[in-house]
Amino acid sequence: MIEEAQESGSLDVAIHRLDRALGQLELRLSSLVSEVEQANNGLFDQDRAKLAAELDAARSRERELEIAGALASQALGRAIADIKTALGEEL
Repeated sequence: MIEEAQESGSLDVAIHRLDRALGQLELRLSSLVSEVEQANNGLFDQDRAKLAAELDAARSRERELEIAGALASQALGRAIADIKTALGEEL
């Protein structure tokens, strides 16, 4: 009977130690998951900011190219008119 009580007490102690270890493991895993999520969010924010900056630069370049294209078209139109005038053709 005493031996059974000692074994039961040892088992209870082991169960208690296992529960405590599992609790600590769960806390550590939760902490690690939170750290990873925060790190990933930071990376996504950095990527999003970088892509937004690249998009703004591309749109700015697009506007510059549109203006340059319009100016080139006007210059080409004037050049054609000058050539026609020089050749004696009417517009």
